[in-house]
Amino acid sequence: MDVKQVAFMASSGYRSMTPEAVCKSLSSIGYAAVEWTLAHFNPRNKSVSELARLLEWTHDFGLQASEIVVQQDYVVLDEKSRADRVKLTLECIEAAAEVGVTTLNLFSGPTPWDSSAPVLGRDVSEGTAWQMVFDALDVIVPLADKKGVDLAMEPVIGMLAHDYYTTLPILNRYGSQRLGINYDPSALALYRNDPPAVVHAFGSLIKHVHLKDAVGIPSFARPGEFLFPLLGEGIVDWQKVFAALDDIGYGGFLSVEFESFNYYRKILGNDVEQAARISLEQVRRLMGT
Repeated sequence: MDVKQVAFMASSGYRSMTPEAVCKSLSSIGYAAVEWTLAHFNPRNKSVSELARLLEWTHDFGLQASEIVVQQDYVVLDEKSRADRVKLTLECIEAAAEVGVTTLNLFSGPTPWDSSAPVLGRDVSEGTAWQMVFDALDVIVPLADKKGVDLAMEPVIGMLAHDYYTTLPILNRYGSQRLGINYDPSALALYRNDPPAVVHAFGSLIKHVHLKDAVGIPSFARPGEFLFPLLGEGIVDWQKVFAALDDIGYGGFLSVEFESFNYYRKILGNDVEQAARISLEQVRRLMGT
């Protein structure tokens, strides 16, 4: 792995900054790419020309766009709301194809941190929830195939697809080379999957990688059951993960997803640029560069 592959997700304090300010910040720190979210890349409030300009700014600062985080929850009881989320995903695929973005990040749902989201087994059965996800992807995947845009499905704690095993139903249903994985070892480690083994199992299906550590147990029953500490402080063995990615010939981006929320608020004073700077230094040390 090479530090020239490292990106930073433009979340937290970067969300409220202009694209130029985000790019200037990350470029000055030494990042190679930026992972944009819907805060900056949203076809519903920006024209194609504005989205294209976003990519121009990215490139003008010597950065690449590693992926766009779309992440719409498809396990929604209200059919109109669910249809609208599918529609937004389709609009993002169309826009990405127009401006040359290659990868979109998706997840399954339901979002356990959203109090309005249905609870599996209480408000909706797992079978019904899976059908909602499949109904959405039955429309989304063919458009991605047609437009040549990769979809990186991310296993997320508490969702239907939350680890290696629960992501397989999605991968096995579609024979698309465009549908793959956003590999995030934090969730895998919490569910006691073996992150390096999962790299080898997914292989070329890995479209994008998140750098995020974790510690605890994957439960939302009580606050503090798990957290995402600074890189190197959790249970992820980063040297083995990087070695596994080298083994499979992964050549894509490694994007820092900074979610050390207490440290961010209490120590860094919500200074997102400092969070990005600290994170890149951690990555360099973990890579031995």
